[in-house]
Amino acid sequence: MNPCPVKVEILKALAHPARLEFLEWMREPHRHFASQVHPLEMGVCAQQFERRCGLSQSTVSAHLAALERAGLVVIERVGQWSFYRRNETAIQGFLAELARTL
Repeated sequence: MNPCPVKVEILKALAHPARLEFLEWMREPHRHFASQVHPLEMGVCAQQFERRCGLSQSTVSAHLAALERAGLVVIERVGQWSFYRRNETAIQGFLAELARTL
């Protein structure tokens, strides 16, 4: 039996500690990104991740792109800025599927 491609993509995305940490931070954005000027309801600006974790812009972008490909985050683009939010529907669906299959 072949695993679902979406499930595999999510597991790949979750395999890196930085990406797990990003998702954890986005769970409580007011706690972890209180200094963001834009409303956190829009999502967390990519630059905020760079400041918080100390990784380069290209590394942060690669991690956020992996989370987006897996469907774990949604992006809202406003001008030159990209804001990231957790996709709670996808996360809950994945957790339910994982509970059913493991």
